[in-house]
Amino acid sequence: MRSVRIRILATLLILAGVGVGGWQLLPAQENSNRTITVGTTDAVTSLDPAGAYDAGSWALFSNVFQSLLTFEPGGAAPVPDAAKSCGFVGTGLRTYRCTLRDDLAFPSGRKMTAEDVKFSFERVKRIDDEVGPASLFATLGSVDASGLTVTFHLSSPDATFPFKVATGAGSIVDHTRYPKRALRTDTGADGTGLYVLKTYTKNKRAVLAPNPNHAGAVKETGRPIELRYYADSQALDTAWKAKKFDVAARQLPPAVLAGLSPSDPKQRVTEADSAETRNLVLDVRAGSPLHDRRVRQAIAALINREELVSQTYKGTTDALYGLIPAGITGHSTSFFDDYPKPDARKARALLNEAGVSLPVRFTYGYAEGRGSAGSEAAELKRQLEASGLFKVATKGYEWTDFQKQYAEGRLDAWAVGWVADYPDPDTFSAPLVGTGNSMKNGYSSKVVDQLILATQQYEDRSRTTDTFRQLQEVVAQDVPLIPLWQRKEYVLSNENVGGGQYLSDGTGVFRLWRLSWI
Repeated sequence: MRSVRIRILATLLILAGVGVGGWQLLPAQENSNRTITVGTTDAVTSLDPAGAYDAGSWALFSNVFQSLLTFEPGGAAPVPDAAKSCGFVGTGLRTYRCTLRDDLAFPSGRKMTAEDVKFSFERVKRIDDEVGPASLFATLGSVDASGLTVTFHLSSPDATFPFKVATGAGSIVDHTRYPKRALRTDTGADGTGLYVLKTYTKNKRAVLAPNPNHAGAVKETGRPIELRYYADSQALDTAWKAKKFDVAARQLPPAVLAGLSPSDPKQRVTEADSAETRNLVLDVRAGSPLHDRRVRQAIAALINREELVSQTYKGTTDALYGLIPAGITGHSTSFFDDYPKPDARKARALLNEAGVSLPVRFTYGYAEGRGSAGSEAAELKRQLEASGLFKVATKGYEWTDFQKQYAEGRLDAWAVGWVADYPDPDTFSAPLVGTGNSMKNGYSSKVVDQLILATQQYEDRSRTTDTFRQLQEVVAQDVPLIPLWQRKEYVLSNENVGGGQYLSDGTGVFRLWRLSWI
């Protein structure tokens, strides 16, 4: 289990003196049906759980769909949600069984059964979409269903399987409304979550209504929500200043976040530690200019994280020197140990040893509108080219196209943010550097795979610390990716909305139902 909980650092509640009394005079029922609008730059790749493995899509999934298990706020272990109970059978960690609740119904009114669960999990693996979450279920062999009982048979011991069940990948869909072997492509979603998706317009908005028939771990009823999607941070900031929405979730420009004033009476600000990281991913396949690991080591030897954090992110992120972020079991600084400071002489020696022509030329892709990705690309290009050892061609892509570009091997390097799927170090290992990982960069290491399997054999997650540190030492030498930074989480809301501090806490759940009128 995670040894350090994601903790709220500071919640600055700035209350206008004349406003407090006004809030108290508003009857609760008067506000219960008022829509709360939330602005974000996190795009939705797909409304189908089998076709998306990104923060924007999963934020929607955690409200519209249910999984067998979920995480309570700040929780380190999953608890039953769509399931009445779940647990491993025997001592081998290879058979996991859940009994469903008997009061769950899809929007059509049809009762959920174990067959829907079996269908949902098998479908994710069968479709195996190039930007989908199938890699999370690498240890899932087969699924049996009978009535309200579903049994998962694993190919190897996996104590982390309950964590994966609790993610967006474990979203349970109505098997009568989703194709068996292809993604659903309309703008509907049929789940049993706390909200019903009423309307969805790609890259524009999602309108959510509280689900009156919801049953599960969460007992409270949320307010109607409208998510509004913006093309980039600047557009989000412009709309925020124009009061186009009530809550700004992700991501305002770093300069705006760095300049937030505690004395502003018109907004509430939550700043919290986060387990979100960002990595520079490198294509290791034969034919890539970065195939030789000494070339990748040379890149690692040149990057100056402190300058990147200071210049591009204005101190709103922290430099990260390990695969696993600070605050999570197993965190280490393996990249600092091997590459303690930018060293052009070391980089040149590595490239000379590799026998490559200088400067090494490669392509670097990034997602347009995703925070400061463009500025970040420009800064990393500057750092690498200043040495005279590399020539970097940068190009931005629309978010969905960007995912396809790197998944299909069209880029040599790309930067990707990684939001924890669940509060366990496993989410920063297998999906990022295991064979068949979601980064699609061709990296495969028998040593890394063995270490991942070793960590999955312990239900007591504190026993995995040394193994995860060994894994990170291997990654720092192989350099399939380079950790860049760890984000701080900011949520802004106007003075009339509370609950922003509960939206995200590192468990992978986006709790829109915690937002309320004051």
